[in-house]
Amino acid sequence: MIQTRLGFKEMCAKFDVTPRTLRYYEYIELLQPEREGRARWYGPRECARMTLILRGRKFGFALEEIRQWLLVYEKEGTEAQMRQWIDLADRQLAELAEQRRQIDEAMDELRTLRDETAASLG
Repeated sequence: MIQTRLGFKEMCAKFDVTPRTLRYYEYIELLQPEREGRARWYGPRECARMTLILRGRKFGFALEEIRQWLLVYEKEGTEAQMRQWIDLADRQLAELAEQRRQIDEAMDELRTLRDETAASLG
């Protein structure tokens, strides 16, 4: 039989997150596991949401942006969520490009200063 639900520890292990992280995602309503007494059970929906959450974090999205994006699916469906994803991705790509520009500028300045200092020594 294929296991369709994961327990709390299994969920942490599967997604390589700490218990604190998993509890926090529940607290801010990114995840809503089934509860049986004190036990929490995560089904396919919660696993899919966790995959999207972690992917969003990898790309630098704020948890609130991710939460709002996940809500779009529940309220408006897949197409609306996909359209919002494109907007979010475009905005994040622009932000990342600006961060890259700033890092390249800082690296160039640091390299120049390093080379000037090395030249003055020898």
